[in-house]
Amino acid sequence: MLLAVSQLEPRWEAELSGVEFGVEEIPPAVPDNDDPEPVPLARLEPGSIPPGDLAGAGHLPADVSGLDDLTDLVDFPELPDRPARIILYRRPLLARADGQEELAELVLDVIVEQFAHWLGVDPQTVDPGYPAEE
Repeated sequence: MLLAVSQLEPRWEAELSGVEFGVEEIPPAVPDNDDPEPVPLARLEPGSIPPGDLAGAGHLPADVSGLDDLTDLVDFPELPDRPARIILYRRPLLARADGQEELAELVLDVIVEQFAHWLGVDPQTVDPGYPAEE
């Protein structure tokens, strides 16, 4: 995983600073009906800091509906910033890869997909080497 992230860092360093990465053995037992994959390889937790708002402090949480004056929220400790998280699922990734080289490519592709989704761009924008859809 670190190798995959390091490949994206030269171009996306600022944006990657707003993302935490983790690994879990398997996905949750409850399937996500919106997910086209029967067994997901990763999940994205968007966090409370939008990708375009990574510099500076005092970010607002994603859900601030019903508040009249948003400036009153800045520096409230009970409303901490939550970075986005990309969680990879170890066993499904291992099951879909034949060997270490294919696993490394799969991990990179999954990270690119999740990161692109968080940014709201196509995976090819994040990594020009990402395989084009056929």
